[in-house]
Amino acid sequence: MDAAAAIDELRSLSTQINVILVAGRDGAVTASTVDGARADRLGSLARDLVAGADRVRGDLGRDALSQLQAATPEGSVFVVLDGERMAVATTGADPTVGLVFYDLKTLLRQLGDGEDAPASAPAEAKEGGDA
Repeated sequence: MDAAAAIDELRSLSTQINVILVAGRDGAVTASTVDGARADRLGSLARDLVAGADRVRGDLGRDALSQLQAATPEGSVFVVLDGERMAVATTGADPTVGLVFYDLKTLLRQLGDGEDAPASAPAEAKEGGDA
């Protein structure tokens, strides 16, 4: 399944997710529910968020980063990592965290069926923080 079709399928199933984006770990957008500069900006911000969380993870001596949530009173940003790809989602306030992570992992797994990137490990370690 291609990234745009997988995103469309997830978008039709999830009532909690506002924006969905698939990008490389470098922030380069593959597919998104938003276009142009907004998608590029979200890809860059997700790349920076992952880099910052990964530095903290390294300083704490923790295993490799697999997912994170940054929450504010108005909503959250979720990122799930899979090899050189990441799935990013924004939500409103108080999302069902486990369900959003499950949906993003499923999205990446669907893409992994047709691409060379390895499937993500079932690690459930979560890095969270306020943004």
